[in-house]
Amino acid sequence: MFYNVLKAKDIVDLDGGKFDRQVLMEKDDSALSIIAIKKDEMIDTHTSICDAAVYVLEGEIEIHFDAEKFKIEKGEILMFKKDKEHTVRALKDSKFLLIKI
Repeated sequence: MFYNVLKAKDIVDLDGGKFDRQVLMEKDDSALSIIAIKKDEMIDTHTSICDAAVYVLEGEIEIHFDAEKFKIEKGEILMFKKDKEHTVRALKDSKFLLIKI
């Protein structure tokens, strides 16, 4: 077991980039990652192989599932089941935790 105190919002940054991702923990298909994405940038359509939760630390993002879209703001969580194709779009410069279980 290990112990580590992290300032989540300081782990990733957008210095000159459109997108940054750091995996904090990973085991088998499960993972805890922190992601930063610039306003108006997108994470292309993909499918999660695990159930997932997105917790927005800063900013505001949209997640599109087929015909549905969800706006998630700072302090909000969106949970969804595996095998759901989706796209992520930043409405503002944003940072979020991605929890895959």
